[in-house]
Amino acid sequence: MKKYLMATTLLIGLGAAGVVLADDDDCRVPMANWQPREAVQKMAEAQGWTVRRIKTDDGCYEIKGRDATGREIEVKVDPATLAMVEFEYEDDDDDGNRGRGTVAPTGSVQPPANGLFTPGTAPVVQQ
Repeated sequence: MKKYLMATTLLIGLGAAGVVLADDDDCRVPMANWQPREAVQKMAEAQGWTVRRIKTDDGCYEIKGRDATGREIEVKVDPATLAMVEFEYEDDDDDGNRGRGTVAPTGSVQPPANGLFTPGTAPVVQQ
């Protein structure tokens, strides 16, 4: 009976720890440090987004709307810094999948200068 009780207690404890660890996209900012909703609205408009709704979720601001290309987006924003915590958008596919990610870098990105990426040359496999 003791073994059964110990095993049950251990499983419940591990389950609770998993739930706590799963919420790593929460914002833990005191309300006194939050920027106003108007600042969130301005930040979103500066990104080229059309805002449909701003609400709070898990201690973060959550923006629902459309990006500059017209895709539906859902963005979690840190209420103090207005940094993006999570960015989701609707895929163009008909299967209903949601894309996740961050905004792509603007401008051109140069390959690393380590000799692996040389324009105009074919890759060579070494054994």
